[in-house]
Amino acid sequence: MDFVPRSRTTFYIGGAWVAPVGTSTSAVENPSTEDVIATVPTGSVEDVDRAVAAARTAFGPWSALAPAERAGHLRRLHEALTKRAEEIAVTVALELGTPMPISTRIQAGLPLTVLDSAVKLAEHWPAAETLGNSIVVREPIGVVGAITPWNYPLHQVIAKVGLALAAGCTVVLKPAEMTPLVAYVLFDAIDEAGLPPGVANLVTGRGSVVGWAIAAHPGVDMVSFTGSTSTGSLIAKLASDRIARVSLELGGKSANVILEDADLEKAVKVGVANAFLNAGQTCTAWTRMLVHRNRYDEALTIAAKAAGGYKLGDPFADGTRMGPLASATQRETVRNYISTGLAEGARLIAGGLDAPVPDPGYFVAPTVLADVDPNSTVAQEEIFGPVLVIIPFDSDDEAVEIANNSRYGLAGGVWSGDQERALAVARRMRTGAVDVNGGAFNPLAPFGGYKQSGVGRELGEHGFLEFMQVKTIQT
Repeated sequence: MDFVPRSRTTFYIGGAWVAPVGTSTSAVENPSTEDVIATVPTGSVEDVDRAVAAARTAFGPWSALAPAERAGHLRRLHEALTKRAEEIAVTVALELGTPMPISTRIQAGLPLTVLDSAVKLAEHWPAAETLGNSIVVREPIGVVGAITPWNYPLHQVIAKVGLALAAGCTVVLKPAEMTPLVAYVLFDAIDEAGLPPGVANLVTGRGSVVGWAIAAHPGVDMVSFTGSTSTGSLIAKLASDRIARVSLELGGKSANVILEDADLEKAVKVGVANAFLNAGQTCTAWTRMLVHRNRYDEALTIAAKAAGGYKLGDPFADGTRMGPLASATQRETVRNYISTGLAEGARLIAGGLDAPVPDPGYFVAPTVLADVDPNSTVAQEEIFGPVLVIIPFDSDDEAVEIANNSRYGLAGGVWSGDQERALAVARRMRTGAVDVNGGAFNPLAPFGGYKQSGVGRELGEHGFLEFMQVKTIQT
């Protein structure tokens, strides 16, 4: 490991590293060892005011640049960030505990793919549309406040910052408190790439202070937030006081529907891997596996064996397939959900509270619960840990009914030997994305949810347009 995490003492505001107004700091912990590995400054309302002022000053000149010129800036940023790919992967492995193969491929690789798409989108500005005597044009919305989560700490930043900058907006970023170090790596790259002063600004700190100040700030034209549904609701209320636009990517309780004629071995194994990716700390995770009753017992056997194949441990050790949860609080939350599920009648077929796990570290064994009531707590609430619940069904109609029996609607899967049958079920699922027979994630496609999973879309052209206003000019 060539990169050692270091404490940071400054924010990035107005194109320079500047001291915070206050002196308080927050610790960054390695969840695999429970050791403090660095500290970062804790921002204040005054720091947010400075960052927003810098972004507002920069907005006019940045939005006035030709789209190709903005694309050039972003291309240089992509080059600077690509040079730091290994540093990104190591940093996320340290502050989140993601095993290095996954951290390299997803935590470092996916943001670079998304940033590359932002470059291309900036190069191809939406053409004006003529409707009778009207010309319809798109313009950048203004200053964007971006508030991001800890589970994919650079991908979620780039999905907001990269596309907002491509759209001609300027940005104030507050990264997650638990995983701020990789955001500093990004801003090292921004500084090296020479983005104009004030175009992108960084303030770290608590959500209840910095996040709230951004969401409520009269100088912020749009708030883009990813996180829990409860926090998203509060942010939307703060932004609504001044009628600011919000884009919210929130929780999920996604269903993986395995029909009777599916390739059961593949469907169950892929479903288990999806549910346990990033130690289950993924908003799109297929945490409800719905299996036709005629294949149910066989599916349980496959799922239990697959869950037992996960090696927990040091993210830098060979063979580690699952790291820790992000914090002691998250571990306790997940353990409580497992206890609740068993108390409400679920049957433990893998993992559980008594399964051996590494110590120290905030580990929970990959857990599979069978015979789960669709209305029970573990079938309805987002657990955000390595807990998969399995529910039987008797018909396609019942499978759709169970899948839609959720306040969330973010993602899902359908498996069938008949592609058209699978597509028919997918179209009936009230969710923002559905993978049919293992269809791969597409970072150019719109990403977002129905119901309490959010408002708006990220990624690709749809995410690009979220950061724009529509203007009609009559001639």
